[in-house]
Amino acid sequence: MLWSLLKILVFVAIIAMLALGAGFLMETSGGVQITVSGMEYTLGPLQSVIAFVALVGLVWLFFKLLTLLIATLKFLNGDETALSRFFDRGRERRGYQALAEGLMALASGEGRLAMSKAAKAEKLLQKPELTNLVVAQAAEMTGDTRKATETYRKLIGDQSTRFVGVRGIMKQKLAEGDDETARKLAEKALALKPRHEETQDVLLHLQTRAQDWAGARATLGTKLKTGSLPRDVYKRRDAILALSEAKDLIAEGASVDQQERAIEANRLSPDLIPAAAMAARAHIAKGKPRNAAKILTKAWQVRPHPDLAYAFAEIVPDETPSERIKRFAALAKVQPDNAETRLMMAELNIVAEDFPEARRALGDLLERNPDARAYTLMAAIERGEGASDAVVQGWLARALTAPRGPQWVCDNCRHVHREWAPVCENCGGFDTLAWSAPQTPEIASVTAANLLPLIVGASNGTESEPEEEESDDVSVAEDGEVLEDSPTDVSEENDRK
Repeated sequence: MLWSLLKILVFVAIIAMLALGAGFLMETSGGVQITVSGMEYTLGPLQSVIAFVALVGLVWLFFKLLTLLIATLKFLNGDETALSRFFDRGRERRGYQALAEGLMALASGEGRLAMSKAAKAEKLLQKPELTNLVVAQAAEMTGDTRKATETYRKLIGDQSTRFVGVRGIMKQKLAEGDDETARKLAEKALALKPRHEETQDVLLHLQTRAQDWAGARATLGTKLKTGSLPRDVYKRRDAILALSEAKDLIAEGASVDQQERAIEANRLSPDLIPAAAMAARAHIAKGKPRNAAKILTKAWQVRPHPDLAYAFAEIVPDETPSERIKRFAALAKVQPDNAETRLMMAELNIVAEDFPEARRALGDLLERNPDARAYTLMAAIERGEGASDAVVQGWLARALTAPRGPQWVCDNCRHVHREWAPVCENCGGFDTLAWSAPQTPEIASVTAANLLPLIVGASNGTESEPEEEESDDVSVAEDGEVLEDSPTDVSEENDRK
């Protein structure tokens, strides 16, 4: 009502201003003289204004008729839409204005307004390829998934908008948690637009989560060809996928294929620790121990790791402890000051019952960078040298509260994994695991404090038989965690004792 009243007031004001202007012009002297073919025409001020307005109208009408004539000529020459474009020009202008307003409403987060503007634009323009996308996104914004799905399906029916429709439904399936359908839609979307980087990333993520390693390698190759992935990153990730294929083949029992895939993975990325260990085992299975030793030594030079030591021990599984120390000396020379090298040589010497040499192998590691594994080895050295149970238990007590040392940690979510995997089991990230020390402590101090009396014993220095058994259990648990899977198998040394 107020708007209608305002419009009436504005109309009355305009009429009043025109009347005042006309009265002013009628009272003004002078005018305009026009000579045509010797005839003079004198126009007063008001008549001059009216004549000028009429002239402007005639010029506008002339150009309109001219454009109509041009459109008619085009129609006669075979352009069937020339006349319709001429008469629909105003409608198109209003339609594009409505479409622009719909896009602005969509960007502003006004979903319902965007849908209404898109409906108006569709009515005026009759171009669903322009308006359906606005309708679909506005429907998603308002939570109307059914309307959004219907609109995306309409987009799929048009060749020019098929990719947009497939991508829209793919995102809906991802939001619903239907990864299998989303993966198939991502494959179709990538086939329509191979250079679309977002679709490449989504498909690669879904393929790695589904353990479709062959498909992931194809997608990775597409990323390289389209220039969306550097070659060095491509080589590493392709090696990870090849390694994952090899691990699957191991589970299926295809040993020959597994060996070739493992060797290929190591060739693609020699510094990838799991690939080096698996490739070395493949060469061992083929009877090529020198190739295995070469691969492991090269990987050890990049980063010493327990998995490489385990594989190096498998080259000669039946050697004596002294022979093993001699053979491992070549590996230790690659990075002699590395903490992993020191721990490895200490374990080897413990098995050989050369406890002074094991102590020398540890060196200043206990002061410089101690962890649970180093303290446990020190407990084994003290026991081997005949130290009292209190001394041994003291080292084990330190092991309880010490950091666990480097582990496989996800760079994205900092989740700790027991073993390497191509995909993080917590966040689903691909190629995010790194061998590093976790930032957060992994042992609760309260729990460790409660266990200390069981390890150290009673405060008066006497130890009952049950307490000795419990301390032995803790020792076995700690030794087992660090040593039982080691390349030297300390459990054999305990059996001999």
